[in-house]
Amino acid sequence: MLKCSTFSSNKAYIVRYFITFAAPATFPDSDFSDDTQDLVIQDKDILRKSHHDSGTGLHVLDLIHRGSLEPDRSLYNTLFKKCTLLKKLDEARIVHAHINASLFKDDLVMQNTILNTYCKCGSLDDAHKLFEEMPVKDMVTWTALITGYSQNDQPLNALVLFPQMLRLGLKPNQFTLSSVLKASGTGTSDRYGRQVHAFCFKYGYVWNVYVGSSLLDMYARFGRMDDAWSVFDTLESKNEVSWNALIAGHARKGEGEHALKMFSGMLRQGFEPTHFTYSSVFTALASMGSLEQGKWVHAHVIKSGGKLVAYVGNTLLDMYAKSGSIDDARKVFNRLERRDVVSWNSMITGYAQHGLGKEAVRWFAEMLRIRIVPNEITFLCVLTACSHAGLLDEGQKCLELMKKYSIEPQEAHYVTMVDLLGRAGRLDQAMKFIIKMPIEPTAAVWGALLGACRMHKNMDLGTYAAERIFEFDPHDSGPHVLLANMYASAGRLSDAAKVRKMMKESRVKKEPACSWVETKNAIHMFVANDDAHPQREEIRKVWDEICGKIKEIGYIPDSSHVLFYADQQEREAKLQLHSEKLALAFALMTTPPGFTIRIKKNIRVCGDCHSAFKFASKVVVREIIVRDTNRYHHFRDGFCSCGDYW
Repeated sequence: MLKCSTFSSNKAYIVRYFITFAAPATFPDSDFSDDTQDLVIQDKDILRKSHHDSGTGLHVLDLIHRGSLEPDRSLYNTLFKKCTLLKKLDEARIVHAHINASLFKDDLVMQNTILNTYCKCGSLDDAHKLFEEMPVKDMVTWTALITGYSQNDQPLNALVLFPQMLRLGLKPNQFTLSSVLKASGTGTSDRYGRQVHAFCFKYGYVWNVYVGSSLLDMYARFGRMDDAWSVFDTLESKNEVSWNALIAGHARKGEGEHALKMFSGMLRQGFEPTHFTYSSVFTALASMGSLEQGKWVHAHVIKSGGKLVAYVGNTLLDMYAKSGSIDDARKVFNRLERRDVVSWNSMITGYAQHGLGKEAVRWFAEMLRIRIVPNEITFLCVLTACSHAGLLDEGQKCLELMKKYSIEPQEAHYVTMVDLLGRAGRLDQAMKFIIKMPIEPTAAVWGALLGACRMHKNMDLGTYAAERIFEFDPHDSGPHVLLANMYASAGRLSDAAKVRKMMKESRVKKEPACSWVETKNAIHMFVANDDAHPQREEIRKVWDEICGKIKEIGYIPDSSHVLFYADQQEREAKLQLHSEKLALAFALMTTPPGFTIRIKKNIRVCGDCHSAFKFASKVVVREIIVRDTNRYHHFRDGFCSCGDYW
């Protein structure tokens, strides 16, 4: 029999030959008996199971066991490499057990290889057990386990190991520091990350592209973009990871313009965007509602040969839905290579936001029919859709269905259910629901009831709900404004003034309302009574013309939305200077006839503007889409997609 030991001086080469350049003949079922037969191991057979129950578990190890192959470090390394690549944890354990009975039992390099394999296969328990049993550990050992914990969502364990390693006098390398920084970016404070930053200076790695990219990603995750930029600017060289970290940081902060600017800069510098890049950019554009810019980035994905896989397709879908184009979102959904629960949730949310509640419920039913298992977010999406469309029975069934999937309702589910009952006018039922909830009512729960009370003009219950909210957070401007609006709508201006006075004394500041519109790839923002825009006179003139025309077909200004003492004429004049009306006038000036107008607003659209836009859509013969903090309103031919149920 020809053994590897015959070629002891070329073991590494022989093993490589066996694995890579294999002839068809391999492994007969019977034991080898022909002394002239070469042993040939194909790559696909390297982890082949034993033929007999009495074997070691792997055929290659059986050959070693009976002397057909001599134990060889390069062969063991090949076995572990294959286990790591294919995530074959059981096979890795078999090889480990075999090594424990071999000459390599206490070999540090081999033990580090095994430790790394366990970490890459996600078995941190095996890795930690081996780590504790190792009589000798070096920097590679510590780095492997730290990296394993960091990459397997156990950051605290990684952060505990790092100072222990330093106390032993071991010097971290770029892989150690990168992994510790990754772990540091998952906590509630950047304190630990800043300490690691000091170590990066100490050991001369702060300019290293890998460590620097991890460092700026850590700062970006905590929203410290100035620090992230400072690190970025000092890097001697940059890679896709550095650019992606900055783009993702701006996206998480909702700074879409910065993210898009970084994306353009990345392209100019010749870096190829990754799936992570596109996902971050689409997330940023979704927060902006910037449809035209989103289409440009989508076109770039197509031109670069990218496919709609995993989170890229889902974020693209979400971007279209949040930018007001549910039809484009549906087209993306249909083209996804694989549709997971996130894909379905995004579509259901999109339908909910656009007021298409029945369509959202139908999609949910189809999702269940094809056995996509819903999660807690799915049920929240469906409840939201039911709330926006007044589908009370469907919403109650949805809440009940959560039990079937063993999903415990969270605060958000209860808030949405209160909102659903309240919008439907079931205020007493909503109050009973709150009392019977298994959790203590939160400010958000009472806020949902307060909003419903304002909608149905129930002053007593609304005041009670507002008082409960003030107990949780007396400095939140939202409930104060809602209560003041309720009083104003009921003509109780003195009570509204008292709420305003209370806000002033408590230094509660209302978020200023603003609206913005995108034309020719530029964003134009407006505030009420805007005097800053260079075309303000022309904008007001256009709105005055529109206002005159819509009054002729039935528009009556609702002055109850003006919250101060003044005569009727002055109150009506103030109504016509609301930010969304100025944005609409500007869009009419700067877009061609028939072009769909998309307006975004940072708070809910007021009742008067909602009424005015219905009439305006008929007068200008355009579709007007308004995205406020709650939903989309599609105004077309004198009607709104919400059916005035908002």
